[in-house]
Amino acid sequence: MDISVASFATLINNAFGQPLAPPFDPYANDINYLIASYIIPYVGLTGYVGANPNLQSPTAKRVIAGLLGVEAGQDAVLRALLYERAFVKVWPYPYTVAEFTYRISNLRNQLGKDGLKDEGLVVVPQVGAEGRASGNVLAADQDSLSYGRTPEEILRIVYGTGTENVAGGFFPSGANGRIAGSYLHL
Repeated sequence: MDISVASFATLINNAFGQPLAPPFDPYANDINYLIASYIIPYVGLTGYVGANPNLQSPTAKRVIAGLLGVEAGQDAVLRALLYERAFVKVWPYPYTVAEFTYRISNLRNQLGKDGLKDEGLVVVPQVGAEGRASGNVLAADQDSLSYGRTPEEILRIVYGTGTENVAGGFFPSGANGRIAGSYLHL
């Protein structure tokens, strides 16, 4: 199993609090691929939302706005495709697509360590859009605005460690950007 497949399997095991048998393979079928694709774009989207207030130059804000638009589009397409299959079992597991997204979102919230900033495809109506909807194609706060995450929260999630200065997950050697590097050299 290559490192990327193993990383997805580990993340899914952590989301469910137990190893799934067989290990989750993002390439096993279309649904698995969509679930695996669900894992990353939303984290980027929340990172762009969180970073925008800290940017000084109009050029940087324009670039982030452009990236945010693309990430939001990717996330919306993925979530819509998964929502169409929300109550389909993910073979060979006894869990539905909605359960997978719920567990992945909860894990990202736990790793981020800053409250609810992520939601699965099906939520209780009080948490859904405007406090009334249980279908959750677009994750958003009570005002229907995108959640934002700090760089530290993003690193905690993509490392899968819950700690911004402990590499792991999809970046076993750590991310190589300036911000990530500043945390790894503490």
